[in-house]
Amino acid sequence: MTDVAINYWPLLGVLAVVLGFLLRLNTALVVVIAGFVAGLAAKLSPLEVVDILGKAFTEKRFLLLFLITLPVIGLLERHGLKEHAQAWIARLRGATMARLLIVYLLMRQASSAVGLTSLGGHPQAVRPLLAPMAEGAAETAHGALPEAERERIRAMSAATDNVGLFFGEDIFIAFGAVLLMQSFFKDNGIELAPLQIALWGIPTAICAFVIHAWRIRRFERALAARQASAATNEQAAPETDA
Repeated sequence: MTDVAINYWPLLGVLAVVLGFLLRLNTALVVVIAGFVAGLAAKLSPLEVVDILGKAFTEKRFLLLFLITLPVIGLLERHGLKEHAQAWIARLRGATMARLLIVYLLMRQASSAVGLTSLGGHPQAVRPLLAPMAEGAAETAHGALPEAERERIRAMSAATDNVGLFFGEDIFIAFGAVLLMQSFFKDNGIELAPLQIALWGIPTAICAFVIHAWRIRRFERALAARQASAATNEQAAPETDA
């Protein structure tokens, strides 16, 4: 058996992606540049790289179907969807931001575990519904929010969706990552059924839920402390001037 030399230079494409995201460059531009970096590092010609990118786009164009939802969401937002969501959550008693996000996290994980990954998502759920509702609940409990706090709440809402999806879909036996792991183990002489791999994802999903739920509760306590501190400083300012 002869040893096959492995070319690690194409991994520079991963570095290009990381650097592009760190520099906050356009996502599509970063991905295309990373593709060229990886292709050229693999000793492909520019025309071969373009050919591969073109084939990948045409064969996987169904992945762009989510773009159809964007005009609908934009139309709903124009007619006050976010404002109605904030007003509705503000009328519910006991609906705190932490409780709302934790319930969404549970629903997102549970639906992803049975393959319903499209029930949530940033464009169709987080931006038009979850984030405004979380802002409304936080404003009801802690008073008017500055823009910096609103941005933090939006980021936590997006993170909640990510955690729920990522750790929930690993339990679904037909998920691509599960099948990829099965293929990897099979190539190395270990026979595992997809169900066995998916079952081992359950403890990880439970840990992820507990940890992120704790992070959400901690986030709201920190928000309450910052709001209280800001209110105290506002009350102390007129007394100092006087």
